Amino acid sequence: MLLLLGLALCIWQAARMAHEQALAGLSDDARNELRLSAANLRGYLLRYDYLPQMLASRERVKRFLAAPEKQSPMPLNLQLDRFRFTAGVSDVYLLNREGTTVAASNWHRADTFISENYAFRPYYQEAMAGGEGRFHGLGTQSRARGYYFSAPVWLDDTAPDAQPAGVVVVKILLDEVEKGWSAQQAEFLVTDDTNVIFMASREALRMNALQPLSPAQRQTLRQTRRYARQPLDPSGIHIEHAYRDNARIVRFTHGPLKGGRYLNLTYRLGDFGWNMHILKPLDAVVQAQWLAALLAGGLYGVVALGGGITWQRLRLRREREAFAERERRTLAQARDELEDSVARRTRDLLASNRQLSAEIEERRRAEASLRQTQDELIQAAKLAVLGQLAAGVNHELNQPLAAIRAYGENARRFIALSQLDQADANLEQIVELTHRMADISAQLRQFSRKSSERHEAIAVQSCVAYALRLFQTRLNDGHMRLEQHMPETPVWVLGDLVRLEQVIVNLISNALQAVQDTPRPVIGITLEVAEASIRLHVTDNGPGMAKAHLSRVFEPFFSTRAPGTGLGLGLSISARIMEDLGGRLTATNRAEGGACFTLALPRSAPPAETPETSHA
Repeated sequence: MLLLLGLALCIWQAARMAHEQALAGLSDDARNELRLSAANLRGYLLRYDYLPQMLASRERVKRFLAAPEKQSPMPLNLQLDRFRFTAGVSDVYLLNREGTTVAASNWHRADTFISENYAFRPYYQEAMAGGEGRFHGLGTQSRARGYYFSAPVWLDDTAPDAQPAGVVVVKILLDEVEKGWSAQQAEFLVTDDTNVIFMASREALRMNALQPLSPAQRQTLRQTRRYARQPLDPSGIHIEHAYRDNARIVRFTHGPLKGGRYLNLTYRLGDFGWNMHILKPLDAVVQAQWLAALLAGGLYGVVALGGGITWQRLRLRREREAFAERERRTLAQARDELEDSVARRTRDLLASNRQLSAEIEERRRAEASLRQTQDELIQAAKLAVLGQLAAGVNHELNQPLAAIRAYGENARRFIALSQLDQADANLEQIVELTHRMADISAQLRQFSRKSSERHEAIAVQSCVAYALRLFQTRLNDGHMRLEQHMPETPVWVLGDLVRLEQVIVNLISNALQAVQDTPRPVIGITLEVAEASIRLHVTDNGPGMAKAHLSRVFEPFFSTRAPGTGLGLGLSISARIMEDLGGRLTATNRAEGGACFTLALPRSAPPAETPETSHA
C-alpha cells in the first residue's frame, strides 16, 4: 500500500510540475504572439489614417462641395477611384453636410454609395463635430466588414461659428490581416467594447458575441447599424478558471472550437477600443503532463526496484551506480535543453523587437514619401492646366483669323469695284474682329481662374446673331438652310459676353463641319426659355456621333476629324467655359439623325439700362 501511495503521489506531483512549466511556457509564447499580431494590426490600420485629411484638403473636393448643383460629380468620382486604387483601400466617398453621399469611388458599381445617407454613422457625426472619425462595422450596401476613417472638409475654418461642409470617408477591408492569422498555430479574435467578435482567424467565429449581449447593447448596435441584421449569437465560451497575469483557461460549449481547451490571453488596443484575444490549444500541455507522469512513474519504479534490491542483498551495487550515472546524464541533457529553449525564446523576443522597430521606421519613411508625392501632384496639375491653355490659344483664334481674311478679300474686291462704303464696312468688321481676338486672348489667359468681376447681363439673341455673322458666307450658300426658333423679346443671362459668344461660335462651326457632306444641310438654333433657366440647342442633320464617342467629346484633344484638321480642344474649352459661367454643355444624337448640343444657363434679370454692345 505504501508503494502504491508513493507511486500515486510521485506521478501526481510530476504531472503537476510539468503542467505548470508547460503552461508557463505556452503563456509566454502566446503573449509574444499576441503582442506581435496586435502591433501588425495597429500598423496595418494606422497607415491609412492620413488619407481622409489629405483628401479633405484637396481643392477639387472643396470646390465641389461649395456648389454641387452646378457641377458634374464625375471628375471627382474618377479622382476618388484613382486614390482608392493607389492607396489600396476598399472605398473612398464624400458626404455632404446632411450626410448624403455625393461622390464615391464605386460610382460605377451596382452597390454604389451614391445618394445613400450615412448621417446615423458615428464617423459622420464625429467629423461634423470637427474631429477625425473612426468606426468599424458592416457596410450597409456591400455587407462587407471594414474599418472607416473620416475627416471634415472645411471651406472656411477661420470663422468662430464655421461648420464643416462635408465629410471624406475611407473604408479599409480586414481580410488581409485575418489571412496572416490563419497560418499560426493559434486562434485570434478581435472584439469591440460590446464583446462582439468583429475579426477572427476562423470565419465561423465572426459576427458572434463573446458573451451574451444585453438588450441595451443590442439597441445601441441597431441605432448605428454597426452589424446590420446579424443575430450576434453567443460564441459558447466558458471560463474554467483564471491563470496568472490575466490569462484564463477556457473551453467552448458549441461552435467550431467545441471539445477543446485553450489558454486565453487578452491585449487591449486602446487606439480602436478593441480587445485582441489569443486562444492557444492546451494539447501540448496535456502531452507534457502525461509524459512527465509516465517518466515519474518509471523513475519511481526504478528507484523502488533499486531499493528493493539494495534492501535484499546490495548485490547490484554496480548496476545501481550505472543507473544513477545515466540519470545524471539525463538531467544534464534536460538542463541543456532547457538552457537552449531559454536562449531560443530570448532570440525570438529580440527578433520581435527588431521587427517592431523596422515597422516604425518604415512608417516614418512612408509619411515622408507621402508628403513629397502630394507636392509633386499639385505641381503636375498646375503644369497640365498651363499646357491645355497654351494649346487652346491657337484653336480659339483660328475662326476670327479666317473671318478677318474673308473680310479683307471682300474689301479688296469692293475697292476694285469702287464700292467704298461696303469696303469700309468690311474694314470696320476687321477692326471689330481684332478687338474680339484681343478679348479672346485676355479671356484665355484667365481661363483656369474663376472670376465674377466681368459678369454682366447678356442678351442671348445678340450672342447668337454675332456668331452667325462670322459664318455669313457659308450660311448664305444656296445649299445651306438655317432654321432659327427664338423669342423676339431679349432673353438675359448672367455671364461673360466674349466667352459665351465663343462657345456659340464653336458649336456652329462644329455643326457646319458635320453637314459639309450632307446633300441638304440644315443647321438649327432653338432657344427654350424656362422660369429660372434657358436652353440653347444647336442641331444639324449630319451623320451624328458614334455611341462610343458621346462620353469622350468633351475630353481635351479628342477629335473625330481627319488628322491635321483640328486640335480637339474646342468642345473641351467650351465645356469648361460653361462650368465657369454656372451652366452646362451636353451632347446627344437626334432621333431623326444628326447631333444636338445643348447649352444650359440660369436666367438673369435685364439690366437697368440695356448697354449697346459692339455686336448689337
